[in-house]
Amino acid sequence: MKRALPWSDQVDVISSDESSSSSSSSSSYSSFDVEVQVNDETKNVAVDQPPKELSSDGLLIRKAEIYQEYMKQLPIPTQRGSVIPFTTWMGLGRSIKQLYGQPLHYLTNILLKQWDHSRVGSEDEHRPLDIIVHPCKAEATVWLVEELHRQTSSHHHMAKLWQSDPMHHAFIDSIFPQL
Repeated sequence: MKRALPWSDQVDVISSDESSSSSSSSSSYSSFDVEVQVNDETKNVAVDQPPKELSSDGLLIRKAEIYQEYMKQLPIPTQRGSVIPFTTWMGLGRSIKQLYGQPLHYLTNILLKQWDHSRVGSEDEHRPLDIIVHPCKAEATVWLVEELHRQTSSHHHMAKLWQSDPMHHAFIDSIFPQL
């Protein structure tokens, strides 16, 4: 391997823009351009820096991005297993996860919880939901919402929600299907 510059030559490094990073770089290193003075010649070269330590916000955004990309890969089932009896929306969600062996999106789990809370105080609060809403319609509704959350949710939005809820991990399913 040949050296680009002989050791005996004087080299002055002048940074021209330390804050710009290379968008075409696929590595986790960031680059910045510097001017290198070798004897009487000035050359521009890109210098790689090791990645800076991620802040907790940056780490949460990265986790949300990985989570969202994973959820996008999961196919929505097209064949319905059977009619699922249920008394609550969250109960229906648990049954769907067991029957299909798939996790539900964090936002779907939160929505099912909100739907259950919205029933508190209504006159039908204690009636099983499968008497009020046909189980096939309810399941189809959950899968429609799930598809929207998997395909259209922003990882930035999820990271904000996770940051404001220290118990967010309770609504992230740990069921990992085989693809």
